[in-house]
Amino acid sequence: MISKDKLEGYMIKLSLNFEEISENTWLINDLDKGLENVVVLANDSVVVIRVKVMEAPEVNREAFFGKLLKLNATDMVHGAYALEEDNVIIIDSLVSETLDLEEFQASIDAIGFALSQHYAVLSKYRKKD
Repeated sequence: MISKDKLEGYMIKLSLNFEEISENTWLINDLDKGLENVVVLANDSVVVIRVKVMEAPEVNREAFFGKLLKLNATDMVHGAYALEEDNVIIIDSLVSETLDLEEFQASIDAIGFALSQHYAVLSKYRKKD
């Protein structure tokens, strides 16, 4: 397992705004980097990075899920879109034993890129009030 100090050191070196919210769990809120409510969770064998993107739409679901699968195949360098209950998330799992700064940064950057680049595409599926 990666140590708490090492993982926090990575976040500090990347100049991320973060806070520890429970043991081995951190919340990154860094709007300058396009990261809001990104959770980093370290356990025995993996470091999981995840963020809620939006609720799955009630209409046009087939087209929406087709778009997510296409984005997974073409635009997601690290991680993938997934469904957790009725929430669309981006999740990436990294092997903690071999995790280095560059891999952690690549995952964080890929998630930030996806959040910013895919917003316009996915927002058209959001429920209109």
